[in-house]
Amino acid sequence: MTAITPDAITPDTVRAELHKAADVVSSLAAKLTDADVPAPSALPGWSRGHVLAHITGICNAMARQVEFAARGETVELYDGGYDGRTKAIEMSAGHALEQHRADLDAALERALRAFDSIDASSGAGSWQAPISYRGGVVLDGGLALWRELVIHASDLGTGRGPETWSRHFCEHLFSFLSARVPEDQKLVLQPLGMPPVTIGTGGRSIVVSGMVTDIAAWLAGREPTLGSLRASAAADSVDLPELLPWPSGVPTP
Repeated sequence: MTAITPDAITPDTVRAELHKAADVVSSLAAKLTDADVPAPSALPGWSRGHVLAHITGICNAMARQVEFAARGETVELYDGGYDGRTKAIEMSAGHALEQHRADLDAALERALRAFDSIDASSGAGSWQAPISYRGGVVLDGGLALWRELVIHASDLGTGRGPETWSRHFCEHLFSFLSARVPEDQKLVLQPLGMPPVTIGTGGRSIVVSGMVTDIAAWLAGREPTLGSLRASAAADSVDLPELLPWPSGVPTP
């Protein structure tokens, strides 16, 4: 049985994945119509306009993390913290499609430019330079933006769901979202055709099996699209366990 290990992801991998994910988001936004913006997204209570506004906001927020890190400084992720994030999304969600596209394209370009400019050396401006997001470093910010772009592209509800997520991305989510496993549980993830992965350290062991994308979607709080998930404990079928909240990088009130 394979225990979860830190992601073997290099800065070059992160950079390449960010460009691919940004291309997907941009292409999906380009296919939307004016009527699509106020329509419901895959996220409860959010329209597609809310999702577009959030993607724009997180791109600008992560770009700012990198820009400040290049000067040897740190800055909070969002102006005004979680409340500031929420207010900005609500203010922008109702924008016309043309405005959403302009804002999104500018934010994606800013974020990619920031990560493309990172120095391979150490110190300020490097991938290991400190940022305020989760008390981490620039590489953590790159991984966070990758997650945001890929997951929220599916949240737009345009037909590109979690079944399109790459194995590499799903394996990264297994590692990052291990924080959602309750303390008394240990999950043995059994993706079909892949080695099992164990996350959590509790005494109660639950096996969750299915397609790798369905397992990753469930861990991420999204609807599995292939209908393959099964859970068992001591060889008996059980309900999928309740997970802890998403490990947010923005302190909540």
